[in-house]
Amino acid sequence: MGWARGGGGGGPGGVSTAQNIKKANPNIEVTLVEKNADYSTCFGSNWVLDDIVDMGDITFNYKTLEQKHGIKVVIDEVIGVDTDKQTVRLAMASQPLPYDRLVVSPGISFRWDKIEGLDESTTYQVPHAWKAGYQTLILKSQLQAMPENGTMLLAAPPNPFRCPPGPYERASMIASFMKKHKPKAKLIILDSKDKFSKQGMFTAGWEEQYGFGSDNAMIEWVSKSNGGEVTRVDPKTLEVVTANGTKIKADVVNYIPLQKANTTAARMGLTDASGWCPINQETFESTLVPNIHVLGDASVASPMPKSGFSANSQGMVCGAAVAALMAGDKANAGATLGNQCYSLVAPDYGISVAAGYKLENGKIVKTSGGLFPKDGSYAKEAKSAHGWYAGITGYLYK
Repeated sequence: MGWARGGGGGGPGGVSTAQNIKKANPNIEVTLVEKNADYSTCFGSNWVLDDIVDMGDITFNYKTLEQKHGIKVVIDEVIGVDTDKQTVRLAMASQPLPYDRLVVSPGISFRWDKIEGLDESTTYQVPHAWKAGYQTLILKSQLQAMPENGTMLLAAPPNPFRCPPGPYERASMIASFMKKHKPKAKLIILDSKDKFSKQGMFTAGWEEQYGFGSDNAMIEWVSKSNGGEVTRVDPKTLEVVTANGTKIKADVVNYIPLQKANTTAARMGLTDASGWCPINQETFESTLVPNIHVLGDASVASPMPKSGFSANSQGMVCGAAVAALMAGDKANAGATLGNQCYSLVAPDYGISVAAGYKLENGKIVKTSGGLFPKDGSYAKEAKSAHGWYAGITGYLYK
C-alpha cells in the first residue's frame, strides 16, 4: 500500500493513482510506500502453472516511478496512521510521514476463520496462490510432483473476491499442464457458488480442450447446490470435507479462501462489517475516515469487479480527484472507467469480458459490456491477452 502526500501502493491501483496525481499536477509531492521491493502481478500468474511465462516475466520493480515520474518510493511497511495529525507510521522509519491526502490500495486478506483446518501457517501444504509469488511456485511444484493419475482439488471462494474469472482460468491452465504431462490426472473444482464469471465460454472451451462433461473429462465442476462448498481441509492428509458431508482425498489441494480487505485497511478503521472499505465512488474517499482514499480490491466499487484492470482505471479517476481536491476544486463528476478481464482456456485459446462505466450522480454506473471473441477467433483473443498484459505493465512499471 502507499499514498500521495498530498499516492498509491505497489499494485495497479496505487501505481496508477500516483502517476495520475503527478500527471494532473506535477507540483504535488507524491510518495509511494510499498513493503516489497519487487511486485509480481496476480493477473498473468496462472500462466506460470502451464509454463507460458515464468515468475521473472511477471515481476517488476519501482525504479521508473522515481526516474520517469518523479515519485518518491519508500520500501517499508505501514504499521499505523494518525488521522488527527495526518501522519503514517512505518516499521523502519524513526519519524512518521505527513500527508494531506492518503491513498490506500492495500489489496486483500483472507478469512481463515471461515474454514476449518487451515490458516496462514498451512499455506505451504495447501497453497492459495491468490497473491502471486512464492505461493504460485509452491502450487506449481506440487502440480509437477503429482502422480501421473493423481487428483487435484481446486476450491473456489464465494463472492466477492479478487479476479472473478481467476479460479477458472487457473483450472484451465492446470488442465492444460496435465493434458501435456499427466493425461490420466483429474481436476475437480469445488465451488462455493452456483455460477461463475464467463461460465458459458469457459465450459465450451473445456468441452473442446479437456472433454468437459464426458466420461473422460479432465475437469469436473461441482456447484454449491451439488455439494461443492468446502467446510474443512486436513493439511496433512489432504482430505477435503464439503458442506453435505462428502469426503474427498486428493494429491494436491488449492484452496482459495473467502476474502476481505487487507488487514492494513482494517487497522486504519477503513473497513465496515462486510470486511471491505466503503467509499464515495466519485472520489474514492473513505466514507469512514476523511482525507483517506481507498481503491482497488479492498474498496466497495461495485458494479466494477475486483481486478487489476479495474484498479488501474480507478487509479486514473482517483488520481485526478485527489489532485483536484488538493487544489480546492471539484472532482470530475462525469469521469469514465473500464474493465476487461482476459482468460486463457489453453495457451492459444483466449476469452474475455469487457465493460464500460461512468460516474453518474456520485455512483459508478455500468454503461456497456460484452463477452469476447464474438466470432470464434480464440487464438486471436489469446494474443490480445498477452498484448494487454504487456500494455498495462508497460504503462505502470516501465
